[in-house]
Formats: sequence, structure tokens, C-alpha cells
Amino acid sequence: MSDDEFELFRQEMKGVTPLAGEQVADIKQAFQPTLAQQERRRAAEQKLEQDRNFLSTEYVDLVDPDELISFRRDGVQHGVFKRLRLGKYQLDASLNLHDHSLREARVALFNFVDDCHQRGIRSALIIHGMGKHSKPHPALIKSYVNKWLRELSAVMAFHSAQRQHGGYGAVYIMLRKNDEQKLLNRERHSKK
Repeated sequence: MSDDEFELFRQEMKGVTPLAGEQVADIKQAFQPTLAQQERRRAAEQKLEQDRNFLSTEYVDLVDPDELISFRRDGVQHGVFKRLRLGKYQLDASLNLHDHSLREARVALFNFVDDCHQRGIRSALIIHGMGKHSKPHPALIKSYVNKWLRELSAVMAFHSAQRQHGGYGAVYIMLRKNDEQKLLNRERHSKK
């Protein structure tokens, strides 16, 4: 606040007198959060920092245990997707979700895909099982894997695996290039 503004303020407040008595609110204390409020806020902020996982466990379209699951984003070439579907790419990592609860599967899948993408792995296998006897619904984990993989931007495509890799109880995934791989690709092609 400049000197001119302060002087103008003092002139405007010339006839004002402070309130007297016990009816005056202590505005410093009125706006101070309680210790419990501060602790709740700190815990909520810490939880947000720890859990980057946005995958939802809410509504899912159930798939049958023997149903093929498949997805590809726009831009994935037909030939590339066909090679993935036929299991022709080298599988550089795998994740087995057998005996995982839904919560555990959610965390494991998110972390697995994130880790693979950061490490530059382009194709991997996720074994979710067929879930013929899972309760309360058959193929529950498989249904959520089908949903979650679509939500992850690093996943370019996926398809149920070939029999030798688990058939309808597993899925091949293709991941997009990470930033480092994109840079190397640009450098390689700019030299030509």
C-alpha cells in the first residue's frame, strides 16, 4: 500500500470508533483451524500424494470367463495390432493377478503398467485368470482389467493371449513409447 493510499484510508476512517465490550469477535482466533482440522487436512493431502492411482472400482461391464477381450487406440496400425494379437512380440514383463483381491489387483496393475512405461517396456503379459469360480461374479478381475487398461493412457492396445501364454485368462498389452524413447526416435530420424 502506497503512502497516498494509506493517507486516503486514514481520512475515510476518521470518524470511526472501535467497538467496546465483550461483543467484539477475535478475528485472529475465529479463522484459525483447530488442531483436529489441521491434522485431517494434513492426512488428506498426504493420502492424495501417495495414491496417484485413478483406476475406479465402481461400475464395470462384466465379461464372461471365456470371452475374448480386445482394444486398440486410434493410430495403432492394423499390422502392429495383428502381431500383438498373435503373440508375435517379445514379452519383456509379466504380472500375475491370481489370488489378488480387487483392491490388490487395482494397485498391482496400475504400478505394473506405470513401471513398464517408465522403463521403456513396450509389450507385456498380464495374467488375470478366467475367474470361472470367482465370487460374487465370474471373471470379476478379468472384467476390471478390461476396464482399467482402457483408462491407462500408456496402454495403446491389448488383446487376449494365445493359448501358450494363458489364452482367455491372460492379455497381451502394448505400451506407448515413453518420453526418452520418443526423443531417441526423433534424433534417429532427424539424422537421415
